[in-house]
Amino acid sequence: MSTGFSQTPLPLPDMPEAPRAGVSLRSTDMKSPAAFRTISEVASDLAVPQHVLRFWESKFQQIRPLKRGGGRRYYRPEDVQLIGSIKDLLYNQGFTIRGVQKLLRENGRSTSARSMVAEPQVPATLTPMHPMSAPGTGQPVTRGLSAEKRREIEGVLNELKALRALLKQSGI
Repeated sequence: MSTGFSQTPLPLPDMPEAPRAGVSLRSTDMKSPAAFRTISEVASDLAVPQHVLRFWESKFQQIRPLKRGGGRRYYRPEDVQLIGSIKDLLYNQGFTIRGVQKLLRENGRSTSARSMVAEPQVPATLTPMHPMSAPGTGQPVTRGLSAEKRREIEGVLNELKALRALLKQSGI
């Protein structure tokens, strides 16, 4: 019995390659980097719940997504970068919301968390000019380090300085 339909399948439009089993394509993978993102896309990309993004909007005036009819939010790429920096400062670097607010006030609408945080100051060497203090007393520790331990600590400090220099050169 003939249905009148052709048995030849119609060609499908060009679509991105289907993801392999267990791998899903995010909607942002198919968007231009300059495209605006919805709150669900930003939440998915940054692994932050949507309600947290809405809360951060209330705490950080620098986050200003466009709002369309019905209150739907559209985030600019610079908003997404700023939110990523805020997340890094809060979750990875241990800042409080107040601390991040202060950094944003001082540095403006910077998009890089690393550019907001001043580089820690480390003494050049461990010498008697920079004695270690006993916790809570401010008094120098009277137990001296042996020359061997002092050299070992200075060696570790020099390695850390070299690593910091390498990170700076690589732009991290």
